[in-house]
Amino acid sequence: MDTEKIAQLKGAGINVDEALERFMGNEALLERFLKKFLMDDNFQKLESAIAEHDQEAAVFASHTLKGMCGNLSMTLLFDLLARQVAALRAGEWKEASELMDEISERYGRAADAIGCL
Repeated sequence: MDTEKIAQLKGAGINVDEALERFMGNEALLERFLKKFLMDDNFQKLESAIAEHDQEAAVFASHTLKGMCGNLSMTLLFDLLARQVAALRAGEWKEASELMDEISERYGRAADAIGCL
């Protein structure tokens, strides 16, 4: 990855250095997994679950997405999803659903940056 792409990823809340450590310095592998992230449908499932007030589906989608973000060092999005999962599990639906605007914005920024790879 060139420095411009790395800067875009970092600007979108992805800790590239930490991710590269996890991927043993293999930039091509990291890039491949970041692109796979875009093909995952858990964000869409989360949006639907929140819109339909389906707490069980929302917990599952948010938790799954949180795990992927953690593995890819998407720290800003991971932190938001961790808060959402905690709120959902505590039965705090209003708080969990109110996080969606910020989660959507962060997800979009990450997706845009990854799309430039």
